[in-house]
Order: sequence, then C-alpha cells, then structure tokens
Amino acid sequence: MPAQPNMQQLMKQAQQMQQQLMAAQEQLAETEVTGSAGGNLVTATMTGTGELTALTIAPAAVDPDDVETLQDLVVAAVRDAARAAGDLAQEKMGPLTGGLGGMGLPGF
Repeated sequence: MPAQPNMQQLMKQAQQMQQQLMAAQEQLAETEVTGSAGGNLVTATMTGTGELTALTIAPAAVDPDDVETLQDLVVAAVRDAARAAGDLAQEKMGPLTGGLGGMGLPGF
C-alpha cells in the first residue's frame, strides 16, 4: 500500500504557492508592457494583466483619406502589447501554475 501524503505538509505547500501566485498577480498588475506598429507610429501600453492604459498615435499616422490604415495600426499595436502581456504573464505565472499541476491538484 503506498504511503499516504502528509496532509498538513500539502496544505502548507498549497498556502505558500497561493501566496506566491498572489504576489505574481500583483506584479503583473503593476508592470507595464508596450506594443507598437508601423515603426512606432502607434504604440499601446498595457499592464501585465492585459488592461490597456495608453494608446499613442503619431501625427504622421493620421491621414483623413486613409482611416483604415490607422485602424489597422491601432489593432496591430494593441495585439503586440497583448502578446507582450501574455509573455510576461507566462514568465511570472507559468512556474507557479505548473507547480500546482505538479502537486496533483485538479483544475490547475
């Protein structure tokens, strides 16, 4: 019969991981990343949690006869920032959430 895991030790490990996870989430919320498009004609700034905090459009990107290009640049800059936020989240949270799965906790 396999040895039973020490429940108190497992609970302690889960609490430590929860604290680490909360600290990483706070770091993500406070850290900003920037994405850009069109050679920095449009830049988007997001928190690591994906909240858009700023959008900058250079005057050279504004052409009243070509609004579609500006729209595409905005979308591309926001996507670039979202990718950077996702990369940052994976960097900060990946080891922690991977560790929960390693403990055999369902749903993580």
